[in-house]
Amino acid sequence: MPVASKKADVRFMAMAIAKAREGIAEGQTPFGACIVRAGKVVACEHNVVWATTDITAHAEVHAVRVACRDLGTIDLSGCVIYSTTEPCPMCFSAIHWARISKIYFGTRIEDAEAFGFNELKVSDDDMKRLGGSHVEVEGGLMVDENLTVFREWQARKDSRTY
Repeated sequence: MPVASKKADVRFMAMAIAKAREGIAEGQTPFGACIVRAGKVVACEHNVVWATTDITAHAEVHAVRVACRDLGTIDLSGCVIYSTTEPCPMCFSAIHWARISKIYFGTRIEDAEAFGFNELKVSDDDMKRLGGSHVEVEGGLMVDENLTVFREWQARKDSRTY
């Protein structure tokens, strides 16, 4: 990967992490997602499950909804999503249906489960393979930083899973 591209990937993941921290401060869970097209941020959102009492309002789904609304289309071809944690099967499906080209994620589904989340143990690689999806998947971006966000969230008295 070219150095300039790696620097951009780190910058966009750092934005997703900052958004996750913003969500934690608002009593949400430790997940953030940033959607980028042609080097410009289209949407950067955190999980709003508890704020909306909508179990589907994961950071990735929320970011896809915002990006589609703001761009006036359901086709996010050419976009890349940076997610603090590997998207769950629901989020992967939304990313696939929106035609997002690539997923970069930090921690894995197993990490979220280790912090108490009720995860389906189906990886993005499995979703891609089983579903014949076009979405490229690259995990492990800034894992330590993303694990730190989980720990910060867990240390709060108001942290709660779903």
